[in-house]
Amino acid sequence: MAVRLTPHRSTPAALWWCSAVLGLLGWGCSALRHHLLQSNAYDLGLFDQWAWLIGRGLEPVSSMEHVHVLADHGAWLLYGAGAAYGLLPSVHWLFASQAIALSFTAIPIWWLSQQAGLSPKHCWLACALWWLQPVVFNTILFDFHPETWVMPAFALALWAERAEKPRLWFALLLLMLGARDGLILVIAGMALDLGWRQRWRWCAAAGGLSTGWLFILSQRLYPLLRGGSGPKAAERMFGHLGDGFSSLVSSLEWGEIAFYLLILSLPLGWLWRRSSRSTLLIGSPLLLVNLLSASASYRTLVHHYSLPLALIAVVAAIRGGLQSPSRRGIPTWGLIWATACWLALAKPWFFTGPYLERQSDLEDVRDAIALIQPNDSVLTTSYLVPQLSHRSAIAFPKRSSRRPLAETSWSVLLLNPKDPGWGSSARVQRSLLDQAQANGWSCQRWPSSLNLCQKGETQPNVSKR
Repeated sequence: MAVRLTPHRSTPAALWWCSAVLGLLGWGCSALRHHLLQSNAYDLGLFDQWAWLIGRGLEPVSSMEHVHVLADHGAWLLYGAGAAYGLLPSVHWLFASQAIALSFTAIPIWWLSQQAGLSPKHCWLACALWWLQPVVFNTILFDFHPETWVMPAFALALWAERAEKPRLWFALLLLMLGARDGLILVIAGMALDLGWRQRWRWCAAAGGLSTGWLFILSQRLYPLLRGGSGPKAAERMFGHLGDGFSSLVSSLEWGEIAFYLLILSLPLGWLWRRSSRSTLLIGSPLLLVNLLSASASYRTLVHHYSLPLALIAVVAAIRGGLQSPSRRGIPTWGLIWATACWLALAKPWFFTGPYLERQSDLEDVRDAIALIQPNDSVLTTSYLVPQLSHRSAIAFPKRSSRRPLAETSWSVLLLNPKDPGWGSSARVQRSLLDQAQANGWSCQRWPSSLNLCQKGETQPNVSKR
């Protein structure tokens, strides 16, 4: 494969404008979903509360998970979000930065395309293939995750390695590690790619960095912040695999795995070639973890777990079929096929149905939230947590909850047994509301079945409208 080491041509102004417009559209979509009460405690409520606590100079320990922000995924970049919250506490810092980072990942993709010798038409196609990756749009919608911030850094690191810029490359890898511990797998995959191409010094640097950061997190930082325990997800995600190969084989959902591999490769697999193999190797550690995880959410395009794989897929296409000069129909048919896959696998149509399910509740929710004070400790439904997470104590009642209300420190319940939300149940919420009334809390109820109970109030129970 030909690699350009000379300075690349200037990036078209139209690409910057397209990235900006798409970023603003993505921000608007995520903000609208949040407004329609479709965001959740996991993960928007978690990250929003952490950033708010950092911005206020408080210890960033989640009241839902009782976990320090650095003990979650080692994401020290969240301190940057906390600084922004110190200026203006708003969840839109997260929405905007996520959407803009993902849209502007097209800029280093353009540079990668030029580096591979693609024509301007094919460079545009490569950027469009990124924008049309279903998991990119779905990730913008699905709350917030800090690894979205470093997708431009990931793409630029792939460019820097081929351009022989080791300092820039290594700095970008360090930045990636600040977003999520799972990106250790991506950097380990980069080491595999570098070893395949016999770039041994670069391979050793990437392998050493991923191994070193894994050791620091698992043996030092996580035990320090978790009272001696290791990564929180390891046992939950992989404890089902058993002790032997036969147990491993029998524990996997092979039909689900086959479907995941199909939808993962469907948008761009037809553009992969033998020259794409080393690039695809970068995704192998992350792909393996997704396949082995106990959670089916790792094997969908709805969640963010496959986001780095989408970028790898685009770069593999750049270094594969997009380089073939004989395929003049690629830009047209490639764009048509990518659009069809986006329409089939992305979720824009959710705004015409599923995301409107709570629209009639908006006025009741606004009225109830207006009665809650900033210092109140609030127990509410999962989809209302992100509406109230700028406080030190907030959580949602889980199905497994058995602790009596009198033994807790909550001062406000904002619950809806008719729509208990993710991770909760109508039974648990009715029990909490009954206990609040029995304990003399002041309770109000709205026609939507939303209930607000406040501890220590003296006014009688009332029903709104």
